[in-house]
Amino acid sequence: MQKFEILLVEDEENLHDALKLNLEMEGYSVSSSYDGAHALKKIQSAHFDLIILDIMLPSLDGFAITETVRLHNIETPILILSAKNTSANRVQGLKLGADDYLTKPFNLEELLLRVSKLIQKTNTAKQSSTVDEFSFAGHRLHFKLLEAINNKGEKITLTKKESMLLQLLIENKNTVVTRERILQSVWGYQVYPTTRTIDNFILSFRKYFEQDPKSPVHFISIRGVGYKFQD
Repeated sequence: MQKFEILLVEDEENLHDALKLNLEMEGYSVSSSYDGAHALKKIQSAHFDLIILDIMLPSLDGFAITETVRLHNIETPILILSAKNTSANRVQGLKLGADDYLTKPFNLEELLLRVSKLIQKTNTAKQSSTVDEFSFAGHRLHFKLLEAINNKGEKITLTKKESMLLQLLIENKNTVVTRERILQSVWGYQVYPTTRTIDNFILSFRKYFEQDPKSPVHFISIRGVGYKFQD
């Protein structure tokens, strides 16, 4: 059974400990952060299925974190917890990209229900988006068969990880996919020591499918962030 990863960002220690305990009792794996800047580093270096985020934090507030995360095209669901209970604060959080907003004090059962719904919704969307075949620029990809036919009619045998990475990029067409998400989705590690491996895969894709591999138009590297496919 898949164990979902949650990042809990809350600097009030007693509340943090109580939430962590209850989330773990529900079967989630919980990572902790008590500081805004520290939380942002964790989000940018690891994969999470959900971020539970307080607004009032040391060094960087929850609104700034939410905005930065979305600007980097990290689509992890964000549930904001806040003592700021005005409609203006709620609207601000949702406008910046949060998926839900719960004001303190809150009912624990309601929190757990919202957590479950957000993770379930995201997981269902991922599963339903899966494609088996795809064509672009005269190339035909068959993910399950682990092969492709390029626009010259040549058959290319793909490795399992090449197929998985191609599928991930194509399912997120025209969107930057972060290195962290790729490493989690394709390699299954929460943190991976190097991105050189992905660079080599992208170079292979360019040799297979780009008219001029040195001037790619389909498999684009976004410096410092990740990779994007466009047809």
